Amino acid sequence: MMGRILEMIRVNALAARNLGFLNALLLKYQLIQARIFRTREAYALRSRDAAFPVWCRPGTTDSRVFYQIFILREYSCLDDLAGVDLIVDCGANVGYSSAYFLSRHPEARVIAVEPDPENAKMLERNLRPFGDRAKVVRAAVWSHAAGLVIDESAGGGEWAVQVRECREGEAATIQATTVGAILAESGEAVISLLKMDVEGAEAVVFTGNYREWLDRTENLVIELHGEENRRVFATVMDGLPFTMFRHGELTVCRRRAIAKTAVG
Repeated sequence: MMGRILEMIRVNALAARNLGFLNALLLKYQLIQARIFRTREAYALRSRDAAFPVWCRPGTTDSRVFYQIFILREYSCLDDLAGVDLIVDCGANVGYSSAYFLSRHPEARVIAVEPDPENAKMLERNLRPFGDRAKVVRAAVWSHAAGLVIDESAGGGEWAVQVRECREGEAATIQATTVGAILAESGEAVISLLKMDVEGAEAVVFTGNYREWLDRTENLVIELHGEENRRVFATVMDGLPFTMFRHGELTVCRRRAIAKTAVG
């Protein structure tokens, strides 16, 4: 019991420090209200690290993602980046990470990729205030063009959506895209920051056609799921000119030097 009380005090103090006292108080009230009245309407959450309020769906994993990004500030390991132009957010979920990056880098623009239709609706809503600085792509990142479906057997809730290639006779509900195609369509020479949280598809993404975009990426932050994905990723990155370190669940890779020129 004492341990739970101390943990609650720690979380509340962290929320007050990183969100701001009034925002933390409002968050507490909204979570309690949603739990008691079982509300279905999305409600707005605020953080000093988000230029605009972000929307949260009650009864989903959205509040847990908000906790990770804005209270624990899991991407604070990238706060010292400068000169950020193009951000590609693979596995953008409902857009909290994109909103965090866009708020910290007011000159940057983001391309946010999300395969789940309901997540993508919230992603579009959360990034709408950023105007033409944000583009949403309803697709899944893969190593090649393919028809995909959501893997219903995976479970894990809205923050852990997994996809797989269609089986014989199965109709695709999602189209795959590649990081290389996203970069080519952006018109930029390099990706300043590539965030990748693709729920176990890392081994696929890093199995083919990855050098066309990895060689043009300045900073990569990735969450690796399982030993096989870690092994494939480590094999690909071995010998490449990146400085790597861990930050919580994230693996951060920073290129030691890269030429940055505009595409004509």
